Amino acid sequence: MNPARSEQEFQNILRRLELALDASQIGVWEHNADNEVLWDLQMHRLYATGKTQRSVTAELWIDAIHPDDRARAQEDFEEAVRRKGDYSSEFRIVLSDGNVRHIRSRAHYYEDGETATFIGAEWDVTADVILTRELSAQKAIAEARALALEASTAQIEYAAEHDYLTGLPNRRFFDKRLSELSADCNLERLAILHVDLDYFKQINDTAGHAAGDAVLKSAGLMIASVVPENGFVARMGGDEFVVLIPNFSTLGELEIVAQHIVRLLKQGVSYGGTLLQTGASIGVAWMTDGNAQGLLAESDIALYRSKKMGRNRVEFFAPHLKTGLSRDRRIAEHVKFGLERGEFVPFYQAQVDAQTRSVVGIEALARWKHPQRGLLTPETFMKVVTTLGLSADFDAAILKAIIHDRQSWEARGIAAPRVAVNTSAARLSDPTLIDQLKQLKIEPHTLSFELLETVFLDELEDDVLFNITALRQMEIDIEVDDFGSGHASIIGLLKLKPKRLKIDQRLVVPIIKSREQRSLVRSIVDIAKTLGIDVIAEGVETVAHARLLRRLGCDTLQGYAIAHPVSSLDLCAYLVAAQRDRLAG
Repeated sequence: MNPARSEQEFQNILRRLELALDASQIGVWEHNADNEVLWDLQMHRLYATGKTQRSVTAELWIDAIHPDDRARAQEDFEEAVRRKGDYSSEFRIVLSDGNVRHIRSRAHYYEDGETATFIGAEWDVTADVILTRELSAQKAIAEARALALEASTAQIEYAAEHDYLTGLPNRRFFDKRLSELSADCNLERLAILHVDLDYFKQINDTAGHAAGDAVLKSAGLMIASVVPENGFVARMGGDEFVVLIPNFSTLGELEIVAQHIVRLLKQGVSYGGTLLQTGASIGVAWMTDGNAQGLLAESDIALYRSKKMGRNRVEFFAPHLKTGLSRDRRIAEHVKFGLERGEFVPFYQAQVDAQTRSVVGIEALARWKHPQRGLLTPETFMKVVTTLGLSADFDAAILKAIIHDRQSWEARGIAAPRVAVNTSAARLSDPTLIDQLKQLKIEPHTLSFELLETVFLDELEDDVLFNITALRQMEIDIEVDDFGSGHASIIGLLKLKPKRLKIDQRLVVPIIKSREQRSLVRSIVDIAKTLGIDVIAEGVETVAHARLLRRLGCDTLQGYAIAHPVSSLDLCAYLVAAQRDRLAG
């Protein structure tokens, strides 16, 4: 072998190695047992020493290490010496200009005769450390957001299945739980206790809604306190609660639980230093054959009997009570036939401007032209319509009749004002509602949909909100009916943004004699005006009512002192007379 060539090859390899180390910015060092330290040029660059000599002191390395990392770095090196093994450490160094850099150091241990030496390399990993920190921070943020989303989703799901006032499961949760129990093959017995609070309406009317809320909260706690461990209690809405008790032992056990609830609620509820008199009527139904279908309806029948027989009592469903159920079913069939034959028609009650007394609106009120019983009001059939799930069909039938009547008025040259029609929650949630309305070709600003306060203040589903938005785009007004009869909130009004609200007649009728009722009505009017909402007062029974409501700021008046509900033909004559009087004036 040519020695000159070998030397040249060695120099070439060495030069390429130096170039590679320089490009990678990796510094090379040696440290022997005699504490002699050798650095290459890149080590000086890493530590920014400004020097180039190969031999350096160990103190130069130690002094450059960050004070907080110094002890650990030295311990890592000393441990490698003791083990006579590889050295590995990571630490920070502080440069002369104050900058802090992260260094990773690795070395191999070898012995050459009596000399022990570490040959190592160091490189700057600051960028990696910063990137790792940023990734960790982003991961922490992502995890926090995921947890927040999970918590928010859980909160939304909880709110959707629980009553906002009492915190108890709501009707939706109850239906789901009843369905689960009905599908349970191991369930042998199931009972429902249907609880309705006595005197609740009187408490709301006399002590106010805050007192009513307090009673509902206390009632929920009392009922839940006596429900067996395997039981389930839900607030169904209003002042109704339902208790599910699976696999009960005997009917006597159900009697004990029900009577305990009655005794607790008879004690009353303390509110504002006053004892509010309460009570409970309870209907009980049960099954032992695994068939829970109709159980809720049977408990409702037993509850109806309990209230009919007197308050603060418990009634069990019995077969002979099915007579009443059969009667309701017959009524239900008649309702279905009545809808098919067009027996349900709108009657109309005029609404007048509080200042000018000119007709500015009409409310459509459903009536049943029964072939045998004559003209029937909603009290005799609406509960059956709702129970059967026919509300949406019923509303649609009444609306078609209203459109037909309006067309007949216009054909006679009568300029009819807007017509307000009650609309159920079922109708509002119908995904085909807007398409149905478009087919009717409703003229803009001729129609208002009245929503019960208890309907719109429930948490609105997306399909309901979508339909309400579409109604506004069709220039159909939104009104709130019976305002003050439920649990009103400013947030609810802001969310719905109705054109008008109608004060419940139970608040209007007493204003002549009650200063408190007058103040309440004035407060409602002030709130509505602040929100840009017009106010209709129903239940205007006397001229004195009309004068007082005008002074309180109501925009529109409705009631027997203004006009009674009349048929389409009679309303036509009324509008003609009103139009003639207006022209004469």
